[in-house]
Amino acid sequence: MAVRLYVEEGLAEGGALELGPEQTHYLAHVMRLGPGDCVHLFNGRDGEWETVIEKILKKRARVMPRQCRRAQETLPDLWLLFAPIKRNRIENLVEKATELGVVHLKPVITERTEVKRVNEKRLKAHAIEAAEQTERLSVPEIGAAEPLESVLAAWPAARRLLLCDETGGGPPILEALAEAGPGSWALLTGPEGGFAPAELDRLRRLPFITAASLGPRVLRADTAAVAAMTCWQTVLGDWQRRPSFRFEETPSPKAAGKP
Repeated sequence: MAVRLYVEEGLAEGGALELGPEQTHYLAHVMRLGPGDCVHLFNGRDGEWETVIEKILKKRARVMPRQCRRAQETLPDLWLLFAPIKRNRIENLVEKATELGVVHLKPVITERTEVKRVNEKRLKAHAIEAAEQTERLSVPEIGAAEPLESVLAAWPAARRLLLCDETGGGPPILEALAEAGPGSWALLTGPEGGFAPAELDRLRRLPFITAASLGPRVLRADTAAVAAMTCWQTVLGDWQRRPSFRFEETPSPKAAGKP
């Protein structure tokens, strides 16, 4: 597979781009690429483009888009709200959420949340890396951490919120999702110590919330989030669609010209 990189700039035929020091180092010294080699770029808006490296210097590289390989795709409208957890686990959670097609991630501070600070820039970097590696054409938004009460006070009326209730206070998740049906959704998972009882009571009373059980075992916070995302994709998501890409090597222009 060709190297894939995420860029912020627009992508169009003939619109040359300059890559920064980190991406240039990756291309030249990690992947051992140079002028004439092919790189696939995406920005979450213009699809995925086949580009050719025109020039590669110490701290910057110039690439030229040649053709659009894949049109931009619209992912199912799924958010993930989660209580921040320890660093290695929260980074893994962001990677898995990106792989599973979440479009917006929102850290929320609950009554029992122990980790109160979130490095949004670092989490965005992990989301970008996961998108590059998994053929995704967009990178999920990473929201700033806010108290759960503040987030719920401004909740959009048309979006359903699935409460992952570790106490078993709702129907099995597959049953709950099938009954509620498709639409704009968000999933809510609690901290490592679980939701406080009074907090759960308040949550269950909200009209836009559907409470659901994740089975007979107590799951770790990050495991619960991955399980809920998987169930949602199975019942209401896009797992019935075939991939829009093919696993094939894309020869570089210089290699294609060899006898």
